[in-house]
Amino acid sequence: MDSIFKAMADPTRRSLLDSLRVTPGQSLQELQGQLEMSRFGVMKHLGVLEDAKLVVTHKKGRFKYHYLNTLPLQEAMDRWMEPLLEKPAARAVLNLKSQLEGKHDMTKPDFMMQTFIHCTQDALWHALTDPEANAAYNFVAGSCERDGNTLVFRFPDQSLMLILTETKLTPKTRIESTFEPHWAGPDVPLEASRFVYLVEPQGENCMLTVEHYGIPTGQDGIADGWHRTIAGLKTWLETGKGVRFTPSQEA
Repeated sequence: MDSIFKAMADPTRRSLLDSLRVTPGQSLQELQGQLEMSRFGVMKHLGVLEDAKLVVTHKKGRFKYHYLNTLPLQEAMDRWMEPLLEKPAARAVLNLKSQLEGKHDMTKPDFMMQTFIHCTQDALWHALTDPEANAAYNFVAGSCERDGNTLVFRFPDQSLMLILTETKLTPKTRIESTFEPHWAGPDVPLEASRFVYLVEPQGENCMLTVEHYGIPTGQDGIADGWHRTIAGLKTWLETGKGVRFTPSQEA
């Protein structure tokens, strides 16, 4: 936690976080162009942010792309805020058929987040692939059913919400899946995208990384949905309780 507050104390590092909040996935060159600072200086500041887990990166060839990771800061805030909240489930806070042609080779994710969960690798894999588990921690789904390699999510009123189709699995370490949102209704054209779960065991904990590629224009709310879903996943695995991190207006 000390590393988080140290990272946030510097105005240059706060500027870098602000920039990544507005435009995720920037390279070192893009970030340097916004500051009157040497390449080495920007690298040093990014290193501090990475050490604090406030920035996560995705490397593609010679380039390294940077993403804001808000979960560590949210967890630090919750340490003091949670006792003051009367309805934890109502917090507006962070709470998860074939490969898409033409989108599989995206150079970098449009969205990326990373968190650490105190659980076994088997438990995390089960939570990511089991339909009943998905329904327990998803921030808005009423139910989830599996049909072969497809997970079908429905709202509490049983209307179709989301379809995830697993296209490639590396047992216990990696899931690639399509992402087909249906919450906008049948009159809105369906535009699917692709995401990846990466699971890395680290002693008694697991590091979970989410990478989402090819997010269509108009689906910017997907990032907020990921934050709420993964927060629910972490809480469910660590406490055994299903907490829905729904927006306050939906509570």
